[in-house]
Amino acid sequence: MAKQVKLSATRRTGTGRAAVRKIKAQGAVPAIIYGGKTKAEPLQVPKRDISLMLSHASGENILVELAIEGEQAGRLALVKEVQHAPIGGDILHVDFHAVSMDEMIEAEVPLTSTGIAEGVKTFGGLLDQSLRSLAIECLPRDLPDIISVDVSALNIGDSIHVREIQLPQGVTTRVSADLTVFSVVAPVVAPTVEEEPVAAAEEAPTAPEVITAKKEPTEGGAAPAKEAPAKEKEAKK
Repeated sequence: MAKQVKLSATRRTGTGRAAVRKIKAQGAVPAIIYGGKTKAEPLQVPKRDISLMLSHASGENILVELAIEGEQAGRLALVKEVQHAPIGGDILHVDFHAVSMDEMIEAEVPLTSTGIAEGVKTFGGLLDQSLRSLAIECLPRDLPDIISVDVSALNIGDSIHVREIQLPQGVTTRVSADLTVFSVVAPVVAPTVEEEPVAAAEEAPTAPEVITAKKEPTEGGAAPAKEAPAKEKEAKK
């Protein structure tokens, strides 16, 4: 279940950039609490305390008892949103949502798997998680940090749906019971490329053979003499 922590806070009256700079100079972080039966109130909380609390949180839902200066009883609240600086990650602002111990609250709780699926271990399948968190309803004291689901019995083609999740006592959900949470799919095998047989040696293209007319030998076996050029004939005359 979500751990309840105590956090001191004081009211703040100033707003705007100048007031925020002054709050930061005091080592504090601006905050606000809203919800419940009271109107929204601006607060400030020690930067060191809020940073330490967030660093030790085991889940996304943090239940806080705010000890506001000047009030005898603490206020129960959920850390609804924490704004961080884009560069450096410093905490800029914290939103608290007031809750009551005897009233149902709504929250998003992370889903996580435990065990190794049989289809992954034996057949090399892949575990696919379709739903990362589950919207739940419960009393503040029953709020879980996470919801763990045992996937060890899943074989290839098997799935776990919302209706099959064993929710903690006092926790319910309005999410569709047919939604798939975990499934094991067959491994993707790349298609095999068949290699064509390579010829032992490629024949080089040959030039076409030129066939010339065969000249008949003269009497006596001698080849006929070449005919003198026309100019030489004229000179002999």
